[in-house]
Amino acid sequence: MKMENQSVETDFIVSGLFHDGQMDTFLFVAIVILFSVALMGNITLVLLIHLDTRLHAPMYFLLSQLSFIDMMYVSTMVPKMTTNFLTNSKIITFLGCEIQAFVFLTLGGTEALLGFMSCDRYVAICHPLHYPVLMNKKNCWFMVTCAWTSSSINALVHALYVFQLPFCRSRIVNHFFCEVPPLLPLVCLDTSQYEHAILLSELIILLLPFMAILASYAHVLTVVFQMSSGKGQTKAVSPCSSHLTVASLFYMTTLSTYTRLHSFHFPEQDKAMAVFYTIITPLLNPFIYSLRNKEVIGAMGKLLV
Repeated sequence: MKMENQSVETDFIVSGLFHDGQMDTFLFVAIVILFSVALMGNITLVLLIHLDTRLHAPMYFLLSQLSFIDMMYVSTMVPKMTTNFLTNSKIITFLGCEIQAFVFLTLGGTEALLGFMSCDRYVAICHPLHYPVLMNKKNCWFMVTCAWTSSSINALVHALYVFQLPFCRSRIVNHFFCEVPPLLPLVCLDTSQYEHAILLSELIILLLPFMAILASYAHVLTVVFQMSSGKGQTKAVSPCSSHLTVASLFYMTTLSTYTRLHSFHFPEQDKAMAVFYTIITPLLNPFIYSLRNKEVIGAMGKLLV
């Protein structure tokens, strides 16, 4: 009995998005629908790219990797969140919380593929003759490997450090999943130096890819607007503008969360931000990259016929 009590004391209570109000059922149904659509959209895109040989190009290879990451991303916290709602329980074990934080940080870092995708568009539009050499299969796999390796190492360092700290305050995580910033107020030590370390690492993991995206598309737009063909301009700008919109949504909300000291965090605001980069962005990605892409639409039509 004593060991059970000790085990319970090491668990965390995740406050969640639902607070026993009248809107809880509506919010729960909305989250489940968004999760289902995001999951099915990304699965469909991965299958289309895998099955249709016309989509075996570097851009679509990177897109399939992004969709795979997004599938895992939404699956990291939504199933646990909905299970807690249905069972009327908000408890997550210490190990479960640590694993969730690690997986989330890893997947968030691998969104650096958005930066590599912008580089793909930059090379395709600005240096088309070099495209087959620079964006060959070997280099694409190298990009994916770099994204996974760097994000995994970063996530492992943060997860191991945070979860060896003494949690001697409330065990209530004021969030809807285990994320590093909401855990820091529960630590009974001064975490200000560690928060500066978070700032530095996230500037590298998040800001550098975002700056690469902005720089790539700045060059792309410069080249595009020098084109004489209006049709060519539209064809080039359309996918770039969609990509830039999704990337900005993800990186701006994530940077806002991870570049502030915990004394400047407001739980409700953080939850709203997190909904954007954990659910909305994975939901939008497959539709933005497919609905405005004739090759993907053609592959989908071929598959349905």
